[in-house]
Amino acid sequence: MKFKFTILFLAITTSLCFSQKKDNNSYKLSGIIFDKETKQPLEYATIVLKNTVNNQVTGGISNLKGKFNISTEQGNYNISIEFLGFKTISITNKIITSDSSLGEIYLKEDNNSLEEVEIIAEKSTVEIKLDKKIYNVGKDMTVKGGSASDVLDNVPSVTVDIEGNVALRGNENVRILINGKPSGLVGGPDALRQLPADAILKVEVITSASARYDAEGTAGILNIILRKGKALGFNGSFGLNLGIPENIGVSSNLNYRNKKVNYFSTSGYTYNNAPGNAFFETKDIANIPSETLITENRFYERERKSFNTLFGLEYFITENTSVTGSVFYRNSDRLNKTEINTNNSYLLASENTRKFRKEIENDLDKQIEFNLNFIQNFKTSGHKLSLDFKHEINNEDELATLTGNQFFPNIINDIVQKTDAIEHQKRILVQGDYILPIGENAQFETGFRSNNSFIDTDFSIRDEQEDGSFILDENVSNIFIYNEKVHALYTQYGNKFGKFSSLLGMRMEVSDIDVNVTGTTLNSNKKYTEFFPTFNLAYELKENETVTLGFNRRIRRPRSWFINPFPTRASENNIFQGNPDLDPAYSNALDLGYLKKWNKITFNTSMYYNYTTDVFQRIESLDANDANVTITTFENIASENRYGFEFSVNYELFNWWKLNNSFNVFSTKRNSGNELQDAKFTSWTSRLDSRIKLPFKIDWQTTINYRGPRETFQTKNKSITSINLAFSKDILKGNGTLSLNVSDLLNSRKRISNTNINGVSNRYSEFQWRERQIRLNFIYRLNQNKKRNQQRDNGGGDGGF
Repeated sequence: MKFKFTILFLAITTSLCFSQKKDNNSYKLSGIIFDKETKQPLEYATIVLKNTVNNQVTGGISNLKGKFNISTEQGNYNISIEFLGFKTISITNKIITSDSSLGEIYLKEDNNSLEEVEIIAEKSTVEIKLDKKIYNVGKDMTVKGGSASDVLDNVPSVTVDIEGNVALRGNENVRILINGKPSGLVGGPDALRQLPADAILKVEVITSASARYDAEGTAGILNIILRKGKALGFNGSFGLNLGIPENIGVSSNLNYRNKKVNYFSTSGYTYNNAPGNAFFETKDIANIPSETLITENRFYERERKSFNTLFGLEYFITENTSVTGSVFYRNSDRLNKTEINTNNSYLLASENTRKFRKEIENDLDKQIEFNLNFIQNFKTSGHKLSLDFKHEINNEDELATLTGNQFFPNIINDIVQKTDAIEHQKRILVQGDYILPIGENAQFETGFRSNNSFIDTDFSIRDEQEDGSFILDENVSNIFIYNEKVHALYTQYGNKFGKFSSLLGMRMEVSDIDVNVTGTTLNSNKKYTEFFPTFNLAYELKENETVTLGFNRRIRRPRSWFINPFPTRASENNIFQGNPDLDPAYSNALDLGYLKKWNKITFNTSMYYNYTTDVFQRIESLDANDANVTITTFENIASENRYGFEFSVNYELFNWWKLNNSFNVFSTKRNSGNELQDAKFTSWTSRLDSRIKLPFKIDWQTTINYRGPRETFQTKNKSITSINLAFSKDILKGNGTLSLNVSDLLNSRKRISNTNINGVSNRYSEFQWRERQIRLNFIYRLNQNKKRNQQRDNGGGDGGF
């Protein structure tokens, strides 16, 4: 069996099914392969042809629709059709003297054969499609026991900064979806940190999105596909992780399926206490005779308890019709402690002061999400109708107590404040998609999506009085209401002519956004209808070598926290508040790509250009009433030209050593009409991933991340380098895996920046969200085969043409 798969692997890498050269003695053998139970096409099924005369072996694999098309010379062949975990079908003495078809082939699952299979050709961790790249994260040891943020930070082209903000090709305006749909699971940095890495199957990186996807996100889309088992019978996995600093987690992934029903669930509980730190130094540079220097040291403690569970049922009404219902529930309890030591130094030493400020915040977050999905598959392969409904409710209570005092030159207990932010969020989504194949190589698609998001935040500040009571500060307390309605229609058409493939589409989105702040004039209503054309083209130069070209128009709508005018209160010197009057930004993006595969090397590269109008970014200014207070907000200030070049290389040096390297360099130029607000800079990111098989069957993974310096017109950020290590070993006859990983080995993941505020003051800052972490992880698989899971674990995301 081992020899057979080795031969097959060599054959596949040199003769993919749709890129075979045909000469005078070459003929086509075609067919389509299905799962006998589900009637669904099987992708990556293998077809092996062995010539009975000279024993020459050739073959191919099935595509997304289960189809294969193999070129071979005339002759007499023994043919086998195989898929891991299914019974092999053999056809003997097939005489090929002309183009022929094997028709529809149905494979039956064979659980008893799983333990006997030894496979050399593992499924690639990277899949390239016309409108996206798919990164399978199951083998990534460095994220075991981590979160969705850790997973995304290990995906090529993606970076996650110190505060948890995600960027694609250096651009932070990226849309994050769950199974192809918007979700509160990834509604912000904190939400990403609460979604466990073990729940994620793969990440789709969509830099040239087709019309099927939301137009939101000028950088592109990251679609996170969650795990959902499909294997017959009962199977599952259980995980446990322990870490330093305090980190405890347990998880389970269970699945039971028979001919009519598929039950699935993923649950997890985590507890962690992650310390962090920050340092700010603000210097008055405009008034030298009365120069002031303000230093601020911050220490963070973040204690988090979080329970997540997803459970659902998929019911097969008929062989071609199914309904899936699922419920996601999250209960999170976070205790955040922030201690701030402030030193105000003046020219006259007698005026120097030292202050201490402390904020204790309890954050109670409960979320429940209902999903309902209906799928109708028609007789023609790929002919499909799907309908989706989602209702999400999220309640979050942030209750904080602020205390502060001056302890030098004398003691003054100056403040005790309580702040409450009670937030209720609802989201309703309705979506429909219809796919119609036209002939062998064409496809028409149309659909709609309606998304309604409502956020109600009741923010209040109460000041302590001399008698110990608390009085509401009505000048600051407000109710912030944000209602966003986006309705969309789309259509697209794809075709393949020989070596040329195309996917053309148009999307229309109608936006209606209301912002209301009670008791103020900070209210706005923005309505706009926009069209978003897209096209993706591909040309196969020759075997395993392809050129792609993509264009799309996209939008960036201000998120609710960019608009919310409530000021933060943790620091009296550094305050953030949103801007309710922000306008959306629009971009036009062009992407030229090249893909080349050799026997042990895959090289993928692209050049891209993005032009964006009405860019909004962080602006820092001094408070008009207190020059010692810096206020940060967002404003539409410029148009932006961004262009860059990236590549990734997968290289198998030896059977025991694999390398992956990705590199992205980009330049950004912002034009505002005001020279003081213009900015131009070039930066780059790089990631090196090394996987080595050590003696005693121990796997060793090292990941080195580099994020180059970058600038805005006010701020210069220094580069950041970090290293992650992991070791893994299968135990308990392959049913268990034990791994040890170290995140940020050098404890160097720290943002260091310098900000010039309107030529009046200069601020130096350092910020480290999370210090080095060490995690020990154990996973046990019940009625599962590890290699089979890597090949067949399936998610619920959108497909690609």
